[in-house]
Amino acid sequence: MKTILFQGDSITDCIRDRNPAVLASTRVQRYGTGYPFMVAARLATDYPGEYRFENRGVSGNRIVDLYARIKSDLLNLRPDYLTILIGVNDVWHEIGSKNGVDAEKFERIYRMLLDEVYAELPDVKVLLLTPFVLRGTATVDPEDPAKWETFSTEVKKRAEAVLRIAKDYPVSLTVTQPLFDEAEKTAPAGTLCHDGVHPSLIGNQILADAVLTWFESVK
Repeated sequence: MKTILFQGDSITDCIRDRNPAVLASTRVQRYGTGYPFMVAARLATDYPGEYRFENRGVSGNRIVDLYARIKSDLLNLRPDYLTILIGVNDVWHEIGSKNGVDAEKFERIYRMLLDEVYAELPDVKVLLLTPFVLRGTATVDPEDPAKWETFSTEVKKRAEAVLRIAKDYPVSLTVTQPLFDEAEKTAPAGTLCHDGVHPSLIGNQILADAVLTWFESVK
């Protein structure tokens, strides 16, 4: 049985149950309520018994936090397939508490993470998803017009870093911002991400569709 691992921050975490008894079971709570659950449900149905699914997203994580737990939550799981969605907290934490990760360091640590992944798991198939941001309650402040400009500019820098990284590693890439921008033409931003960061049902389906398209191309 092959393992599919979803890695990232709260967008991936999506209220997953961390109870060891749950993690050792096949209960749906272990997958969270977001795109990893949607992907796992689809693939478990289409390929019964062929894949094991692991969600190790952690709410609030920046790239440095993901790197810090690379052994326990990535390498030790020996995934055959790996998706990574990270970057918005590297910006958000700087705006909120001056504890973000600048774009240069974000790229450097991301490359360190992938170097270790491929050194340990040379045959793993990897999908990098770029970070995205929409206008919402967490990203727009009527009393601080610069907040949205900072969010959008800085998240774009992290996304551009992922694009550069993807050129240097044997990874697949999904650029997510255009997917949400296109959806926003027919659906208000608030129906895609309730606060500008965390996807709704629609937003999670957008991400799930992207992951499923990738998986079918590399399985």
